[in-house]
Amino acid sequence: MERPEVKMPPARKTTERSESQLARWLDLFVQTLIVLSLVAYSVETLPGLSPEWHNGLKLFETISVVVFTIEYLVRVYFASPKSSYIFSFFGLVDLLAVLPFYAGFSVDLRSVRLFRILRLFRIFKLVRYSAAARRFHVALVIAKEELILFFSVTLILLYVSAVGIYHFEYEAQPEKFASVFHSLWWSVTTLTTVGYGDAYPITLGGRIFTFFILMIGLGVISIPAGLLAAALSKARQMEHDAGLDEDEAVSLDEMKEM
Repeated sequence: MERPEVKMPPARKTTERSESQLARWLDLFVQTLIVLSLVAYSVETLPGLSPEWHNGLKLFETISVVVFTIEYLVRVYFASPKSSYIFSFFGLVDLLAVLPFYAGFSVDLRSVRLFRILRLFRIFKLVRYSAAARRFHVALVIAKEELILFFSVTLILLYVSAVGIYHFEYEAQPEKFASVFHSLWWSVTTLTTVGYGDAYPITLGGRIFTFFILMIGLGVISIPAGLLAAALSKARQMEHDAGLDEDEAVSLDEMKEM
């Protein structure tokens, strides 16, 4: 009786699987370090911190910057061509995440401390490791033309509503609706259905006009949400058609090929 042949997984697939798991662990480590560095930056702003806390936060800042620097250099080393990463959005963000730290040592100017605010750019690094964020980016690209058209129409509506309420309310409330520019604030709060109440119509014509603007304002809120929802659904369908996993998101290059 012949023994059944046992097929061993190819060494290449096993290696790729190990590298994939290692990459995920490294991504998780970098994500955690980014969040902790942002928390540490926020803690630094608390008043009355003891010198021990300041020293500990500075030490953690140094360690995190060293890790981010190594990550940046590794990405530059493996990028092909290197300029494609260095001058990309994420490449510039990675550089800005560490550059202020080293600039503080090389230049002894008080104004350079302002560059420490650039450490907040680290929060954008989280987008690199989020499949949902990449999917949202694809959705924005899909609905880009519709969103641009919508916002253009919204700007026109803002101006038209400001002109309309100015003509209705100027004589009754010259201090609140002194000009079309003064009326723009009312247009913004009304079209977005916020309605702070600091400026509101008191004439019959102004109130009727406001009713129609409020109805339009409901569409101003709902239309972008509907466009993005449809685009996100299409982006997920594109992932399904491409046979991607749950943890992956379709890239822009893959989207163009479909």
